[in-house]
Parts: sequence; structure tokens; C-alpha cells
Amino acid sequence: MAVQCLRTNYYGTKRVTEALLPLLQLSKSARVVNVTSFFGQLQFFYNKKFKAEMSDVENLSEEKIDGILQWFLKDFEEDKLKANGWPLTVAAYKVSKAAIIAYTRIMGKKYPNILINCVHPGYVRTDMSYRTGPLTPEEGARAPVMVAMLPDDGPSGRYFYEMQESTTF
Repeated sequence: MAVQCLRTNYYGTKRVTEALLPLLQLSKSARVVNVTSFFGQLQFFYNKKFKAEMSDVENLSEEKIDGILQWFLKDFEEDKLKANGWPLTVAAYKVSKAAIIAYTRIMGKKYPNILINCVHPGYVRTDMSYRTGPLTPEEGARAPVMVAMLPDDGPSGRYFYEMQESTTF
């Protein structure tokens, strides 16, 4: 289950982005908006090495993220999440969303001619949330649309918590 979650949430996002980059680079106003989650923020992790690696934007790379995800999967398979400071509830989801935030930061630096950001749309009333979220899907779409409509000189490689740029990762 953890492998499938990472494949879908992180690697799926990464593959779609990479496939579209050649077309996006032809645009004078290209945007990538990755959907992430509040739970991808580093405050939900107690693994100090993980937090240090993911916070080190200058040295972070896609290869490092891949290595971190392999490390997580090994700990997951060996039932070492608690011992190594990983989240215990929806662990793969949280790790995948943290990876999306980190990937967005890398890509924002790598492609300065494209605005590449990620956004937590809010707690939306969907099947995934068992319809418990306070936001309708239409209300949840506001933040990703707002990020997609940023001016050409807007921020890139950033995380937005709903309608606000966040300094917390």
C-alpha cells in the first residue's frame, strides 16, 4: 500500500510534470500547480535526518528525494516507522506529500521561466475525506486556480496553504 501511495502521489506527479515540461517551456506564461497537503509539512515528522535533508533546499535533489523515499519504504516494510521518527498514521501519504513540496522547490529553481508551486487546497468534502471536509470541491478548487493565475513575476518553488503563500514547509 505504501509503494502504491508513493507511486501515485509523488512519482505520478513527477512523471506528468516531466512529460509536460517540453511544452510548458514553449509558453511565455507557463504554470505548474502541484496539489499537496497540510500533512506534508515537516512539522508532522520527528525524523531529524529526514527534516534536515528536506529542509536543505540548496543541496536537495530529485536523487536525494528518491533515496529518502526508499529509506522510508525500507523502514515501513521492516516496521520501523516509530523507531525512526516517521509518522504513524497515513505515513505514506504524509511522506508523499512532503516529497511533492520538496520536488516543487527543486523544480522552481531548476526552471526559472516557469512558475512551479504547490498548494494545499484545504480539507475538501470528497470520497477520500469520507465527505467530512468543510469545503465543497468548488471551494477547494479556489486555491489551485489562484496559484495558477499568479502574475508572471509571481513566486515559484513555493508552498501555498489554501489562498496564502506559506513560509512553513
